[in-house]
Amino acid sequence: MTTVTTVTAAGPAGRRRALDWRLRFGALSLIWGFSFLLIKVGTAAYAPFQVTLGRLVFGTAVLAAAMAAKRERLPRGARTWGHLTVAAFLLNALPFSLFAYSELTIPSTLAGICNATSPLWGMALSLVALSEDRPSRLRVAGLGIGFLGVLTVLGAWQGFHGLDATGTAMALLASLSYPVGWIYVRRTLAGSGHSNLSLTGAQLLLATLQLAVVTPLFTSFPAALSPVPLLAVAALGALGTGVAVLVQYGLVSEVGPTTAQMVTYFIPVIATAAGVAVLGESLSWSTPVGALIVLAGAALTQAGPGPRKAGAAPARSPLRPTERAERAEPAARS
Repeated sequence: MTTVTTVTAAGPAGRRRALDWRLRFGALSLIWGFSFLLIKVGTAAYAPFQVTLGRLVFGTAVLAAAMAAKRERLPRGARTWGHLTVAAFLLNALPFSLFAYSELTIPSTLAGICNATSPLWGMALSLVALSEDRPSRLRVAGLGIGFLGVLTVLGAWQGFHGLDATGTAMALLASLSYPVGWIYVRRTLAGSGHSNLSLTGAQLLLATLQLAVVTPLFTSFPAALSPVPLLAVAALGALGTGVAVLVQYGLVSEVGPTTAQMVTYFIPVIATAAGVAVLGESLSWSTPVGALIVLAGAALTQAGPGPRKAGAAPARSPLRPTERAERAEPAARS
């Protein structure tokens, strides 16, 4: 829980980050990679909606503390709040809930790999929704390679034997929800004039309120508060949903979005290693091989972006600074 975004004086050279960016990059990869393990541990004792509500409460608390420290205010304007309500559903409430439900029936390793398909969905959607994006042949090839990797992970040649279709579909739908939300944000909140921290804090607050309404309708209060799953939910929210966003902001501002978004390619690797080593989940050869194909395809979809139309500019995303700076696609996480 170190304040990795804090800066310290550096004499005549100006100001510098308290921690080297490589350390923060590694920490961010670990936090997001272990998120799937934490979801699995949390859902062992609590309902998926309760896990999602808990992570949003803890994540919002971290963002609220950061806003208070920087004396940031929540955005104003009914129109902005209306768009943020939709963004909160697409980027937080929906995917967080879907991942929690999916891990009731699929391993955390598979959920982490499904999460890595988000850049692929993003590019596919941008072909339709973002007319200024003109993909190169390399990026189109990456899209095809990436989805071939998905089929490899799922063992398509075996008829998807042994996989829970519903849980897998939920994880893939969660990954699809991220680029849908980014495209919506790009179209509606560009040039809002509010800071990224302010928009993100408001977005998480709205997502928390959405889950606070839904959760009591579909769940009952747990008979006992299991300490380990509760700590997992707290870590999932405070670290994976709160601190991680602040760390990523610092990375983007210091080393740029291209380097910062490379964390995307470490997440499924760490999620797989954590699931196997800590939870004892089984791993067939097709899972790591397919994951590597997915990551290769995702990397190609981010290579050599096509030219934009004159005057076209990326939007400011309240949750993912990497998408603002480039194409509103990668760096997805659970």
